[in-house]
Amino acid sequence: MREHRIAAIPGDGIGVEVVRAGLQALDAVAQRDGGFRFAVKAFDWGSDHYKLHGVFMPADRLDELKRFDAILFGAVGAPDVPDHLTLWGLRLAICQPFDQYANIRPTRILPGIRTPLEGISAADLDWMIVRENSEGEYAGQGGRSHKGLPEEVATEVAIFTRAGVTRIMRFAFETAQKRPRRKLTVVTKSNAQRYGLVLWDEIAAEVAADFPDVSWDKMLVDAMTIRMVMHPASLDTIVATNLHADILSDLAAALAGSIGIAPTANLNPEGRFPSMFEPIHGSAFDITGKGIANPIGTFWSASLMLEHLGETAAAERLMRAIERVTGDPALHTPDLGGTATTSQVTDGVVQAVLGDNL
Repeated sequence: MREHRIAAIPGDGIGVEVVRAGLQALDAVAQRDGGFRFAVKAFDWGSDHYKLHGVFMPADRLDELKRFDAILFGAVGAPDVPDHLTLWGLRLAICQPFDQYANIRPTRILPGIRTPLEGISAADLDWMIVRENSEGEYAGQGGRSHKGLPEEVATEVAIFTRAGVTRIMRFAFETAQKRPRRKLTVVTKSNAQRYGLVLWDEIAAEVAADFPDVSWDKMLVDAMTIRMVMHPASLDTIVATNLHADILSDLAAALAGSIGIAPTANLNPEGRFPSMFEPIHGSAFDITGKGIANPIGTFWSASLMLEHLGETAAAERLMRAIERVTGDPALHTPDLGGTATTSQVTDGVVQAVLGDNL
């Protein structure tokens, strides 16, 4: 029997609740498939760990994480800890050393979920957003000097390297090539950012020459927000910088009905390091402990993880279960306008997985 070693990092807030739900769904998928199993180890890293020890995770634990096949991550963030400390202390502290440079965020309108866009159907909004995940605006370059003085200076330097842009652009074209429409939109802001994003544009054109079967166009990021709202059917695969894709994917999730359903995968495509899978919604401390967090984003992330692990049939089975559950209004959590609890949605997905006959 195949065994997949999974590191579970629930983190903070509702991350604990949705990772618990995600592991239940994965157990059901393994039980239903019968050809593989999971060996899961949980790590209690996050804001509570930081308050006790001054770090979000022990510095030497990355070596331990390397031994896993994949990571299931919940969320990080607490009301009494600055957000930049939590992000750089845990999530980015894993993504960057493990060179998880390709972040993918599928977005579509799932059955039973309503989009705020009038007259738009599920066929009109089916996107794959590819986010450069290792450099750009989140490269960590910059600093502050003359703190507290009138002349205080803070710099945040966006880093764009030929190697980094080329590999994400090639990944995006390859992703578009595998989708039925074979269409890619390159998002940029090269009219104002005349160095890094002009390089971004130039490399896009260079890489495009190797993919004659993929049609592509280019959009400035501000115009892209309008296109996403007004002409969603004109889009398919989208590639953007670390910051731009971060923002656009949140808009995409809202247009698809709720940020609670949105998944993401932080991939090291070459497999030198484990990849990490997580919902994009954050720790949501306003609903922590209420039992109403939407676990769909975690289930969808788990489906991406199964696909990454080579368990394609299991990934498809879990996705079918998700769609059966979202198609039932009685299993909609409050973010979708319903009253269902996290456990009710989880039970629904587990039952759908176990009862799947395809």
